[in-house]
Amino acid sequence: MSSHPILEAAADGTLPPWAAVGPTRTGHLERVAALLDSWAQGLGLDDRERRRWRSAGFLHDALREADPEKLRERVPPDLAALPRPVLHGPAAAERLRIEGVGDGELLHAVAFHTIGAPALGRLGRALYSADFLEPGRSFLPDWRASLRGRMPQDLDSVCREVAGARIRNLLERGSSLPSQTVGFWNTLAQENA
Repeated sequence: MSSHPILEAAADGTLPPWAAVGPTRTGHLERVAALLDSWAQGLGLDDRERRRWRSAGFLHDALREADPEKLRERVPPDLAALPRPVLHGPAAAERLRIEGVGDGELLHAVAFHTIGAPALGRLGRALYSADFLEPGRSFLPDWRASLRGRMPQDLDSVCREVAGARIRNLLERGSSLPSQTVGFWNTLAQENA
C-alpha cells in the first residue's frame, strides 16, 4: 500500500493546511515524533514504517487548538459525547479519513491517543505512551525519563504504567472514565495476567 501525501508530508514535519497548532504545540509534536522514530528504529522497523510512526507523531494533535465544540460536530456519533479536551484525536482521525488516508491502524492510533482503546496496536500503544512521556512534559520528569529508558523493548509494560497513571489522575479529579479507557485497561490487564 502506498502512503498518502498527507502522511508523507507529516513524516517530514509538515502539517496539513487545516491543522490548528501553535508554536508550543508544534514543539510537542516534534518531540513525540522524535520519540516514535527512535522507538521504531529500536524495534528494527524499516524506513517506511519509521516514516509512518513519525507521521502519527506529527498528526495526533493536528486539531488540538481547534474549538472543541466545532470538533464535536465532526467526530463519529459514538464519540461525540467524549469530554472536550479529548475530541481533537477523533476529529483529526476523521479529517484524515475524509482526506483519503486509509491506514486504519494509524487513524485508530490518532483517534485514541489520549484515552486508549482496546484495539490499539503497537503503533497506537507507542503513540499513547509517547504523548505522555515526551521530555517536554514537566510532571514527574525522573519517572517519565525512567519509562522512556525502558522503551521500546518494554512497550506493553510501559504502556500499562502510563495507562494506570492516567486513570489514577482521572479518578483523583473525580472524572468519569470513557468506556474506551476502561476497555483499554482491561485489555492491558488481561494481557499481563
